[in-house]
Amino acid sequence: MKNLKLKAARASLDLSQEDLAKKVDVTRQTIGMIESGKFNPSLQLCIAICKALGKTLNDIFWEEEKNEEI
Repeated sequence: MKNLKLKAARASLDLSQEDLAKKVDVTRQTIGMIESGKFNPSLQLCIAICKALGKTLNDIFWEEEKNEEI
């Protein structure tokens, strides 16, 4: 699942993927893969990303439940 919350939070601070990657000591490709849903970051990396963006884990990484009727 794509992480549009991460992309939006990053863009709201006018940070490129490269800028965020440097702040959390990973590659730009890693940030791109997280945003595209192709990589699940460690908890440590999630926390570093949230701190760099001034957000909480819930703000960026919590998936909203879909209300589907069975």
